[in-house]
Amino acid sequence: MVTLGTASAAPGEMDTGRLAVGETRDGSPVRLPVAVVNGAADGKTLYMQAASDGDELNGVGVIQRVLPRLDPTELSGTLLVCGIVNYHAFQVAEHRNPVDDTKMNRAYPGDANGTSSERIAAATYDAAVGADLVLDLHQGSTSRMIDEVRVRCGTRHRLHSECLELAKVFGCGYILDQKGPDGQLARAAPDEGVPTVDPELGGCVGWDETSIQKGVDGVFNVLTYYDFLDGRYSPRAQTRATGFEQYGSPAGGLVDFHVDLGDRVSRGETLFEITDVFGQSKAEITADSDGVFWRSRRLPQVATGEYVCSVGTNLDTY
Repeated sequence: MVTLGTASAAPGEMDTGRLAVGETRDGSPVRLPVAVVNGAADGKTLYMQAASDGDELNGVGVIQRVLPRLDPTELSGTLLVCGIVNYHAFQVAEHRNPVDDTKMNRAYPGDANGTSSERIAAATYDAAVGADLVLDLHQGSTSRMIDEVRVRCGTRHRLHSECLELAKVFGCGYILDQKGPDGQLARAAPDEGVPTVDPELGGCVGWDETSIQKGVDGVFNVLTYYDFLDGRYSPRAQTRATGFEQYGSPAGGLVDFHVDLGDRVSRGETLFEITDVFGQSKAEITADSDGVFWRSRRLPQVATGEYVCSVGTNLDTY
């Protein structure tokens, strides 16, 4: 029998339930939606979670589509799933937990006796580090961005090769291989010996069906490659960036992009232009390095110094 919160499944069974992580301001229980898919045969354990940032919904869409397609009688090993991590932020469609104004993916490994976010992080971290592999499903929130997988442990980490392998297998097409900030699940779990990656499934407000489908395909790639499911895994080329350059606006106005997401750009190539409301050019910004146009703001209006876009650099292909 495998248990996560109130979800409990014998071999060949699946169950859903709730994981208690505290109470709301009126004393009502806060319980995260969880699932256990316990395969009929022995194998690895995969932990998967979504919406640790409350407005990043594509990961929820992935879980919603993957779970109904799984037959535990045909599965080897176990899936542990938390469908919504940042309970409070999800309720109000905000990025940060409004109870303590915290970005959940900066709170790991958490504290069972700490703040609201630390308690949620601790409960989900316990499930994660008990697994063999972890997928922490994210999204670019309100930015526009390519579908990518982030390896956040750092290239010198003892588990780097295992994390990079997991990212390649997920197979979004692009990998950002750069050490992440403290408090990220994909930073903390490898320290406990668990390969963990952070798929960033596009960027939008609401659902992005194309990115959700890439996430679904990625999960099934992982399930097939790591022998949870029978089948043939077909690798595809992945472009890895180990650098990431961000560009702000030198002036206020409206952004006119000269390149599209996923385009290869060359050093000195124009990335975007800033114009006034009458269409007169105020500034033209060029790339500092060769790379891939990775991420950009969604709305055109910017103030001086405000974020505009990012370019992935130091590229190689696998």
